[in-house]
Amino acid sequence: MLETHHQVIKGREVVADDWSVLRLEEDEAAETAIVPEGKIIVPLATWLAQRESLAARAQIGVWIGADERPETLQADLEKFAVIAVDFPKFTDGRGYSIAYNLRKRLGYRGELRAIGDVLRDQLFSMHRVGFDAYAPRPDRDIHDALKGLTVFTETYQASVDQDLPLFRRHERDVRVESSDVGYGI
Repeated sequence: MLETHHQVIKGREVVADDWSVLRLEEDEAAETAIVPEGKIIVPLATWLAQRESLAARAQIGVWIGADERPETLQADLEKFAVIAVDFPKFTDGRGYSIAYNLRKRLGYRGELRAIGDVLRDQLFSMHRVGFDAYAPRPDRDIHDALKGLTVFTETYQASVDQDLPLFRRHERDVRVESSDVGYGI
């Protein structure tokens, strides 16, 4: 089954989407799944089963399920114009770790897209771990979801988007002399 979104959020704007996401039916095998021509984001299992024929395509993407490991793609990262991470439900946070690992540990620099049960409230945190494209649930207003990227103006923790935590980014005026190295933190 092909899933298409007419629009997605890329960066901080709503744009037309020319990619389709291939989702296998329950009785469909990854080895025999038919991957149509065009810009298709295939399941990781389909990529692994049909790697030789799919690698020859100029534009191919892959999506990773919440229960799959991004390290599986380490040798192939440069082949993908887009890697999507599927959120089966908005309460499942495993996709955040997958995105962080793709960016920080594996060095993926291409488009990293959140798909599935993606809601406005998640976008700011998704951006922090490396997502730069978002396909919100079709029953939600994409322009409203876009506002989720600007909910906060400051962050405390370090992440993909900010290497230093807040206490390391701001100079403090500490007037008391102390030999305690943790004083003032």
